[in-house]
Parts: sequence; C-alpha cells; structure tokens
Amino acid sequence: MKGLSLRKAGAAGLTLLAAVLAAAGCGKDEGTGKEGGGKPVVLNEVAHSIFYAPMYVAIEEGYFEDAGIELTLVTGFGADKTMTAVLTGEADIGFMGCESTVYTYAGGTEDYVVNFAQLTQRAGNFLVSREPVEDFSWKMLVGKNVLGGRAGGMPEMVFEYILAKNGIDPATEVNIDQSIDFGSTAAAFSGGQGDFTVEFEPHATALEQKGEGYVVASLGEDSGYVPYTSFSAKKSYLEKNKDIVQAFTDALQKGMDYVQSHTPEEIAKVIAPQFPETDMETLTTIVERYHKQDTWKENLIFEEESFTLLQNILEDSGTLKERAPYEKLVTREFAEKAAK
Repeated sequence: MKGLSLRKAGAAGLTLLAAVLAAAGCGKDEGTGKEGGGKPVVLNEVAHSIFYAPMYVAIEEGYFEDAGIELTLVTGFGADKTMTAVLTGEADIGFMGCESTVYTYAGGTEDYVVNFAQLTQRAGNFLVSREPVEDFSWKMLVGKNVLGGRAGGMPEMVFEYILAKNGIDPATEVNIDQSIDFGSTAAAFSGGQGDFTVEFEPHATALEQKGEGYVVASLGEDSGYVPYTSFSAKKSYLEKNKDIVQAFTDALQKGMDYVQSHTPEEIAKVIAPQFPETDMETLTTIVERYHKQDTWKENLIFEEESFTLLQNILEDSGTLKERAPYEKLVTREFAEKAAK
C-alpha cells in the first residue's frame, strides 16, 4: 500500500469524558515532532472498517503522498481511545464519531478538539434477524431481545433514535443488551444470544453467508442523513499546522471524488490491500451495500444542519445537557477549499 509508513447513555458519555480529560494534561507538545521526506501525520481511526472506504482509497491511490503527507495510520479500537490519543498528542488527527468532540468540549477542555472534515453521512450498521423476515417493520422489535451497542456511542444512539422515530420507547419496549464488547456481538449472536443484533460490516454479511442471520434493515437508510464520523484535531494543532491540515483534507477529497465516480467493484479492488482477510466477492458486496445507501458525502464540509441533528440525537439519548456551539466545534475552512 502507498503512503502508510444521563440514562445509561449519559453514564457512558461521562466515562469517556473522564478518561479523555484525565489524559489531556499529560501529552506531548502540539505538532508531529518528526522528520522525514513528507510532512508526518499520525492519524488514529476509531476502527478499521470498509465503512470508511474513501479514506483507504486516498491511502492506496497515493493521494496523501502526492499531497506531501507521510501518513501513519493507527487503529484506536474505540472513540475513547482515539480521543485520548489526540488529546495527549500521540495522534495529530483523530477519526471518530463527532459526539466525542461534544463530550470533551462540555467538560471544559481548554484546547478542545475541532471537527474539520466529515466523511460519512449515514449510519454504517445493519439490523440482523435470526430468521428471514418479509415486510420488516421496526414494530417487530417490541418485546424482542436485541444485541445493541455501547451506551453513549453513535451506533446505539442512532438505533434508539430510529426506534423513537417509529413510536417505540427504547428503554421500556425493547430489551437491548449493551453489555457485549464492540466487535463481539456477531459471535454472541451466532452463539444463540438475542433475537436481533445491530452489526457493522463485515459481520452482517458474514452472518448471512453462514446462514446464521439475515439483514432486514439498514440503520443508515432509516435514520436519514447523520454526521456519523469525522476527522478532528486539537484547536491548537489546526492553528499551527494549517498547511498540513489543508494538504490532508485535499487528499481526502480526492478519495471522496473517487468513490463518487467509480463502481463498487473498482472501489473494492483499490481498498483490498487494507482488508487482506476479506475475499473480493465479500468486499465488493459490502462496498456495494454502503454505496447504494449514499454513505459517503460528495464533499467533506460539516454543515451546521448536520451538527444540529447530532445534538438532537444526543439530547434524545439523555447524554447532552447543554448544547455546544457549531462555530466552536466545527471549521469549514479546509473542507471548503478542498471542494473547490
């Protein structure tokens, strides 16, 4: 590859906040502090998922190299870990659910984290049933056992948002199990737990291929356009490294342009080195599923309307007590230049 050297939800938000605030005081100085041919950037991603295809296209097609960026990609395996890496200076840029930036801002962090590029505009998970379902309705979940996501995280909050949109009280009418670690729900479902499970790819497709589950709904389609994941960095880093951030954003925009103008088969072929454990047929199926539901934005601009919707979801979940200002936590400067 190239270029790659407070209901229950509220408690989770506070846990994340406590972790990142504790870490904020022990980091290194802003900037990369490295030497090399290109401008070094450490990017910490919340997970390594086909859901983030445009970023991997930018890596594999050499767009970061072309922009003079020497990129190091690290997988954080959780928004709390990714945010901690950004706040401590272990990472220059974080890629995660933007709700994490709201949590840290609400905690009074002086050098708070600002979103500068939005990648996905749909939820990336799917509802999987144990049995085939014809004419699925969300009302079918009433009284059922569902393997959900971490309380306070975007996957779970979007799931509860969809239930509420369909007149279902997530707290009283659906039995949502939030005790299983991210990435382990598919195995638990295979083992007999739950009537339904909420799964990211490739787990949803893997369950179908094994005949152990059936995708009956897309949370991305049923929730509407939601600012699911974005790139962010500390305010001080953005101020001191404008050229680097612009070059980084320009490379990302090329990745976005690619997925908008190429077929799922072509996209899958480009990002295949990032997912050596996934065969090409499965990879193409997953890319096609995300492509079909309009997962990726045409540009990276994080609109105010999207930020308002995000905070509506946080409020509905019981996580958010006071809204954060859009002009503080989002900058359009880099994305708008990249889109021109």
